[in-house]
Amino acid sequence: MVPRAGSGVNRDDFFTAAPYRRFTEFTGPGADRRAVLCSVLKELLLPYAVLDIAGKRHIVAGPGVREGEAPGIILTAHYDRSPRSSGANDNGAAVFLLAETAARVRRGGIPVLFVFTDGEELSGDEGLQNQGAYGLGMYLREKGFDGARIFCFDACGTGDTLIISTTADQLLKGREENPGTEALRRKVQELRRTALDAARTARLERVLLIPTPFSDDGGFLRAGLAAQTITVLPRKEAAPFAALVRRKGEVAAALLSRAAARPKDRGSIPETWRCLNGPSDSPLRLTPEHWKQVTAFAAALISGS
Repeated sequence: MVPRAGSGVNRDDFFTAAPYRRFTEFTGPGADRRAVLCSVLKELLLPYAVLDIAGKRHIVAGPGVREGEAPGIILTAHYDRSPRSSGANDNGAAVFLLAETAARVRRGGIPVLFVFTDGEELSGDEGLQNQGAYGLGMYLREKGFDGARIFCFDACGTGDTLIISTTADQLLKGREENPGTEALRRKVQELRRTALDAARTARLERVLLIPTPFSDDGGFLRAGLAAQTITVLPRKEAAPFAALVRRKGEVAAALLSRAAARPKDRGSIPETWRCLNGPSDSPLRLTPEHWKQVTAFAAALISGS
């Protein structure tokens, strides 16, 4: 790897520092990603546990959370990947960014959970109830943790523009109107406002609210828990897509779900998203010179909780 011109970040040096020195191993062919991630958490001196729920194995690290205490905020990143991909951006980058954030705040005493989820990737015939986040959401409700604010970090490794997803609106719009749906809608709006506040606290210059592909938020919403997806895009891709959303609204949002089935729609989707779940999701596409923006945003979410 070579440094990007003017970035001020030497990529070779970046991937030799903790926790990122394990990134190549994590994204390598045939990697046991769960084992590598658990080893990374040990190296960072972060206590963790593995939750086996409905055949999915979620890894939970909880600095500041005591036994039986409800967390005020939950930050998630899925560690599974498509079998056709290295999973560098989807979702290795976000996993390591949250691991770094967890190490930074472990002595802060704030009741926050970091959850590295399993089973985010779905096959074509599976619905959201098959997603690992669905079973995890039901578990959190059973434990009385359903009041926590949930933020899902996904595809955060390529770009300089923070994206606060509005895709949950589409799922909720398709539900039967009832008090539960309206309550979920209000909670999602609250999460969105919290994310905007955190972006201001972190002094991020480029922030957009636009529809994105679903992440773990889909499974959580299906389980009746509000969740907000956070992702990142390069500005040269984010700005045109945001303009398309302004012009076409729901039509642009629908393109995201149709793109896989209708190749002619793919040209309207940001290139970074088109590369997910395939061999083009390569570490060479990552922009670690911008990763400090994501960790600063995550830290601001936690400090504001």
